[in-house]
Amino acid sequence: MVAIGIDLGTTTTCAAVWRDGSVEIIPNEHGNRTTPSYVAFTETQALVGESAFHQASLNPRNTVFATKRLIGRRYDDIGVQMHLRHFPFKVSNVNGKPIISVEYKNQVKQFTSEEISSFILFRVKEIAESYLGVKISKAVITVPAYFNDSQRQATKNAGVIAGFQVLRVTNEPTAAALAYGLDKNLQGQNIMVYDLGGGTFDVSILSIKDGVFEVKATAGNTNLGGEDFDNRLVAYFIEDFRKKYNINITNHKSVRRLKCAAERTKKFLTSASEASVLVDSVYDGIDYTGKISRTLFEELCSDLFNDTLKPIQQALTDARLDKSDINKVILVGGSTRIPKVQRMLYDLFEGRVTASLNPDEAVAHGAAIQAAILSGERHEKIQDLLLIDVVPLSLGVETSRGVMYKIVERNTSIPCRLTKDLTTLDDYQNTMTIEIFEGERSLTKDNNLLGVFDLRGIPPAPRGVAKVDITFDIDANGILSVTAEDRSTGHKNGIIIKNENRLSQQEIGKMIADAELFREEDRENKRKLESRNQLETYIFNIKNTVKENKGNLTEEDAVFMEKESQLAMAWLDDNPDCLREEFERKLTELMRRWSVIMKKLSDMLKHRAKRQRSETYQKEINEHGATTIEEVHEHEFEATI
Repeated sequence: MVAIGIDLGTTTTCAAVWRDGSVEIIPNEHGNRTTPSYVAFTETQALVGESAFHQASLNPRNTVFATKRLIGRRYDDIGVQMHLRHFPFKVSNVNGKPIISVEYKNQVKQFTSEEISSFILFRVKEIAESYLGVKISKAVITVPAYFNDSQRQATKNAGVIAGFQVLRVTNEPTAAALAYGLDKNLQGQNIMVYDLGGGTFDVSILSIKDGVFEVKATAGNTNLGGEDFDNRLVAYFIEDFRKKYNINITNHKSVRRLKCAAERTKKFLTSASEASVLVDSVYDGIDYTGKISRTLFEELCSDLFNDTLKPIQQALTDARLDKSDINKVILVGGSTRIPKVQRMLYDLFEGRVTASLNPDEAVAHGAAIQAAILSGERHEKIQDLLLIDVVPLSLGVETSRGVMYKIVERNTSIPCRLTKDLTTLDDYQNTMTIEIFEGERSLTKDNNLLGVFDLRGIPPAPRGVAKVDITFDIDANGILSVTAEDRSTGHKNGIIIKNENRLSQQEIGKMIADAELFREEDRENKRKLESRNQLETYIFNIKNTVKENKGNLTEEDAVFMEKESQLAMAWLDDNPDCLREEFERKLTELMRRWSVIMKKLSDMLKHRAKRQRSETYQKEINEHGATTIEEVHEHEFEATI
């Protein structure tokens, strides 16, 4: 049975097949190598692909497109709400899901985004069967790397509805890397895949060595793509028309026609510095004419272009690489044809950019390779290819005041084994409770608890003295083992956490999104906790110093400091959630209040230490019959010889 690879895109869909030792892109019935991801409903039939796209301006309310921006999401998702205002078709909230309503054969019909996608996938299936002359039942379907489990499962469901056995739902950048990975010149190099498509954006960093594709890091934005550039142009056209004729365009047919003009203009500006725009009878017989320069287009979309740089830096940071470590940047997705995008990347990576494969076809190309591997193809070019996965979320333990202490950072390659040391938080503590979490938030209460165990038999000692090694071991199957070992006694305990106890990809996506939304809040919380811990440590140190040197203080000073430290600890207990500035003010206040007594104690200890050294020197002088300490050292040196 033949298996094909499908890049189910926001604006276009591409299919490919591995045949006779190479990949072939499957053209549609019009000879085009990509098919518009459009589905239209009329009084008589449902149209898919080219035919749906070409009648969109005449039938905007019943022509559905860009459903990749809805698939697997909830109606109240911020991204969904942001996209709804650009859709001419109706989207309703039904049990929390975005449901598309259209008129089909003179009746109102409702479809999920999975069903709309299944129309497109089924059309691709028909096209492939016609082109190859065989029945097609298996497929690899690609998704953005930042799709969560819900979106991945919804995409898989669309494939099943279309009649496919979905061999795998794989990441688009990884598929593109596989496509380029057949080039032996890329062996032993670090590759960055910059995938800017019609509706999503992904960056992935991989290393390729001896046929092994190791994902180092991934980052992206599932709400950024070519559709957004088109919408900026549409907004400009509408505003320009309003200024010229004092008319605000709101009807869907006019907006759809401007959308088509915007897409044509964007494509034209990839090779020209200026484009003329003419849309007949936009409103009440009035034509719209205008000119758009490439410079103006780049200004209109400048913030969107800059938004693609943030995930690049995030991926580099997660991969622990500098931009100079990237040997090649692979351009994937139709929007990478925009000159501004290419200039940004050429400048950033000093020309190490390639698009030797068609950006619209690279993902399908790689998907076809993976489909061939998974369906049992044994061709020498692909039989030894291997993909190494990464840890999707950071793993760590809870420390003082609920802080998340990361042991394994997100995007760490597996298998891996990492060890870090912890210490006790209380005086004479003999048991340590180890709580294991995963997530990107700075506080464990905002992350997911994986498991808990106790390490007993720690020798009693003041806080901070005992040392415990915490080891996180993740095998190739993603099974996590955690052990804790007391360094002084060798006592150890541990726990094994299997995949079934881990978060779903949907929860992973949400937690990463939460980390972005609340990053600044997290930073402030962390700073506040650091200030509190600094204050608490200062109070403990002063308390212990006073206790150990009680004989060196006057009774009045000793009583005063004991009472002061008790009051300070009580203040901490009564004010666990005050502002960072209050902890800092309290620390300054205590340092000022206690400075006179602590300086007096410090001076006394220095004087005593100086006197003891002097007495020791005098004793050594007397014992050796010398007159100076230098003579003592000289006698000792001669005795050694």
